[in-house]
Amino acid sequence: MVTLEDYLAQDARLYPDKTAVITRDETLNYAQLWQRVQQRAKDFPKGQVIAFRTTQDIDFLVTYFAIHLAGSVATPLEKNTPDALFEEISAHLSSLPLCHNGLADILYTTGTTGKSKGVMISHRTIIADAENLIAGQGFSHDLVFVIHGPLNHIGSLSKIFPIILQGGTLHILDGLRDAEIFFDAFKKEGKYATFFVPANIRFLLTFDAQRFAALADRLDFVESGGAPLSHADMLQLCEILPHTRLYNTYASTETGIIATYDYNDGRCLAGCLGHPMPHSRVMITPEGMISCQGDTLMSGYIGDPELTATVLRGDTVYMSDYGSIDEEGMLHIGGRESEVINVGGYKVAPTEVEDVAMSIEGIQDCICISADHRIMGKAVKLLVVMKEGAVFDKKTIARYIAARLEPYKVPQLYEQVEKIARTYNGKLDRKYYK
Repeated sequence: MVTLEDYLAQDARLYPDKTAVITRDETLNYAQLWQRVQQRAKDFPKGQVIAFRTTQDIDFLVTYFAIHLAGSVATPLEKNTPDALFEEISAHLSSLPLCHNGLADILYTTGTTGKSKGVMISHRTIIADAENLIAGQGFSHDLVFVIHGPLNHIGSLSKIFPIILQGGTLHILDGLRDAEIFFDAFKKEGKYATFFVPANIRFLLTFDAQRFAALADRLDFVESGGAPLSHADMLQLCEILPHTRLYNTYASTETGIIATYDYNDGRCLAGCLGHPMPHSRVMITPEGMISCQGDTLMSGYIGDPELTATVLRGDTVYMSDYGSIDEEGMLHIGGRESEVINVGGYKVAPTEVEDVAMSIEGIQDCICISADHRIMGKAVKLLVVMKEGAVFDKKTIARYIAARLEPYKVPQLYEQVEKIARTYNGKLDRKYYK
């Protein structure tokens, strides 16, 4: 069984002086990183599940690799996890028998579609995810990948994998709270890439578009994932980063990294997620839902075989996303089953409404939700955050949307709000409005 740590040891032999990781406080080359991992591995037992809080620094990497090297399973938890919850999860994990050969990680989902679940990830899955990203997005030895998202979630954690396989460089930031620190990460000459959730892209396009555009000559590629990116933002990114590869990716903790699409291809297809990568296969069920196969899939939910069976059956993970595959074999997403709004028998995907609304010049952010209606039972409601100086006009917004969507998809209710609720990792938090 080949592990990520095997590649890390190889990097230390082949590129001992190459910069492996940069943080605000410290920089290590591959020889130094590997030495520290070997030393730290002595502190961990073999064959245990070890929970630890995620820190956006070198210590996180050392701990993560060291747990694997010691022969145990890494469980990174959100850095602000309350002590009581941390102890509860640790106790629960320690009480479970580890009967899954090759298990590397247990990653807890954010729980945006239900209770947070512990997803089991194998060493084989980690390598398959890495090879998918290398083939699909062109990770290379001379790439510096800037990570600013939480490392306990697959979106950011997975970027470590191809960098280690290729012997590239990681630059880890503690979020995007300080724009100066983010833009400083790209100040040296070189080839860079980064990953955003759509909320962060919207923030930069709203408040720092000019400085973002100034990175055009250094950004090799930008990836987005975790939630749909609005078509308006896609088009704006294509405009300000004309020579940068811009990827929308289909991935989840349960499926791993499945498909990706460079929408800076002259077509900028909304809702397109591209072709499946080498280790992945995608099918559409008779009900119109996305299902996935391949080496990147989870092993199951820890300690919950019944819940596992509702999602993972045989060699296939069945998702709750509507989708389709076009004549070119590219995957297109149509929204989550749990989020679809039933209006008088018609099904409305809120993401489709949001995508149109975000192309309205005065709207800074929005969310489409279901609301009670005394006649129809349920109605489509749009909550919007207006840009500074823009005027909220329900009739103007409704007319704009009506000119671009079928009548049953046009919201009946509109409300201006100060901000839109989002989860810890930037996804729209629809549960907040229920």
